[in-house]
Amino acid sequence: MNDSKIISLFEESISLKQSCIEQGFDSLIKMGDEIVKTIISGNKLMLCGNGGSAADAQHLAAEMVVRLRPANNREGVPAIALAMDTSTITACGNDFGYDELYARVLESIGKPGDCLVGITTSGNSTNVVKAMKLAKAMKINVFGFLGAGGGEALELCDEVFLVPGVETGRIQECHITAGHALMEYVEDQLLGEGFLHLKRK
Repeated sequence: MNDSKIISLFEESISLKQSCIEQGFDSLIKMGDEIVKTIISGNKLMLCGNGGSAADAQHLAAEMVVRLRPANNREGVPAIALAMDTSTITACGNDFGYDELYARVLESIGKPGDCLVGITTSGNSTNVVKAMKLAKAMKINVFGFLGAGGGEALELCDEVFLVPGVETGRIQECHITAGHALMEYVEDQLLGEGFLHLKRK
């Protein structure tokens, strides 16, 4: 890969993010407001995805549980990625099938009033879609970080951040930027509400 290819990839990423800006972020604000209500009411945020999107789900959960911004040393926020330990993942894959993974974990730890963020660049990841369907039946708020038109997941979501692109890598780059923005919004609101408190070092 030469410099021109790297420059092209950066330009593609910038262009797609600009398209996201142009379509607006009302859905992210609505997601953030609902997540804030969820946390204040004593419920939790759950996230799931596959491959790089599983890593994004774990990444964002860690930002809430541990710390998002070094300047904000505050209490932890209850968030969990549904791609849990390797024993849970492989047991479910062996006993029930990989497509059942997230629904199985969700039915075990999810409660009415929780929030689920499903991350899928195609919108058609079977295990994410099944978890979304179950979440709706369990009265859990369903949010989607999607791409490629939204796929089957689009109609299952209460709110959607839909990246208007089809290239997986570029969609994921928009997803993690939006994910950081969403988590920062939630943290700011929780601090502003007095639910979280900055601690002295």
